[in-house]
Amino acid sequence: MLLTLTTTHRPATDLGFLLHKNPARMHSVELAFGKAHVFYPEASAERCTAALLVELDPVGLVRNRRGPAGEAHALEQYVNDRPYAASSFLSVAIAQVFGTALGGRSKERPELVETSLPLEARLAALPSRGGEALLRKLFEPLGYAVTARRFPLDEKFSDWGESAFFSVELRANARLRDLLTHLYVLVPVLDDDKHYWVGEDEVEKLLRRGGEWLAAHPERELIATRYLKHQRRLAHAALRQLLEEDQAEPDVVADARAAEESAVEDAMNLNEQRLGAVLAALKAAGARRVLDLGCGEGRLLRQLLDDSRFEEVVGLDVS
Repeated sequence: MLLTLTTTHRPATDLGFLLHKNPARMHSVELAFGKAHVFYPEASAERCTAALLVELDPVGLVRNRRGPAGEAHALEQYVNDRPYAASSFLSVAIAQVFGTALGGRSKERPELVETSLPLEARLAALPSRGGEALLRKLFEPLGYAVTARRFPLDEKFSDWGESAFFSVELRANARLRDLLTHLYVLVPVLDDDKHYWVGEDEVEKLLRRGGEWLAAHPERELIATRYLKHQRRLAHAALRQLLEEDQAEPDVVADARAAEESAVEDAMNLNEQRLGAVLAALKAAGARRVLDLGCGEGRLLRQLLDDSRFEEVVGLDVS
């Protein structure tokens, strides 16, 4: 799974400061589902490219799969597109690896955070359940020039037709934070197959990432519906809040959003501490089998499944 970000801003190596990743070396980050690497194929004053390579653990994907049983699921254990297709896994990697840039923060180049730069993003294999037309409907209203090349199902058998996968290039003069935010939200929308459970917190996440542009987007209903995994109640709630905020005073909305983001981040940090304490207690007790009653979206379960010492993990919650 590969994403590259390129700029010709002078000096182009400022991209490293914005991404908080030094172009002189490779950076690797452990993820719950694999590993992410950031490196720079080119880094000069004239042109700089940062590459985000995400390696998924195929064994872990099969072990943690929460899909339905049956012949289709059995086949997925051997043949599936998740290791190379841009999907919600890429969005998670963007948030964890480029979180500082996604949040619009830079200690070394704060003046560039709010500056529009000549940017180019390339996705090696992006599924679009809606074809090239949907690709353009989603990105062109945001100011991107879109170049897409569709892959055939099999190059040796042209009569099999075309696949749902595209090699995509997006070009625009934009803030880096906006480009990353658009990718974070729209890549899972195009793929339409999120890998994790979607709940109320995903509505808040969508509003936090899309609030500044989603309300005015002509495809906002489709975006909300797919992002929230076709759960109509959640999609309606998100759209209602988007439209209400779009009609409110901009300064009031901005202040409310800043306070909301701060509260969400504080809650997330506290929740991570709680999960860490529970996990440490289970390890100290030598537990091998764990039953989590009231597991919610399964954050603790995911951490338990990633640790081979836990032989059996079961979670229950009210549906």
